[in-house]
Amino acid sequence: MVQSEVPTVSDLLQILFKTNHLLHQQFEKHIANYGIPDYLTGPRLRFLIALEENPNIRMNDIAKQIGIQPRTVTQYVETLEKEELLIRLPDPEDRRATLLQLTEIARPQIKKARTGMGVAAEKLLKPLSEEQRKQFLTILSILKEKNDPFS
Repeated sequence: MVQSEVPTVSDLLQILFKTNHLLHQQFEKHIANYGIPDYLTGPRLRFLIALEENPNIRMNDIAKQIGIQPRTVTQYVETLEKEELLIRLPDPEDRRATLLQLTEIARPQIKKARTGMGVAAEKLLKPLSEEQRKQFLTILSILKEKNDPFS
């Protein structure tokens, strides 16, 4: 595709997928430099950060909040519980529901991860000017709003 041509929606989506994959790989590589264990992938770290920001949240509520399927939450919880980063608690208000709570082991990992994620983000998005970042956020926000089944 020549730069002066108007890209097709298919072209745009393909470059978005390829770029997402590349950025994800680079992101994982950067945070590994901060001593983050391999099992703490970017999505699992974002899950832990969401849990830190919403203590004692129900599993189905965190799924809705961060926009993932309940079965994905279950997979994350099983892995993170095995690593002793969170625990499941019965919900005193609903016997069928389960609350999630971080352990003290999780907090230093999250702190390291936040630092590593910030550095990774700066490095990966450094080529964008401030104005381009604003435009990028606007575009991504529109796409998310129009396609998010959880909103």
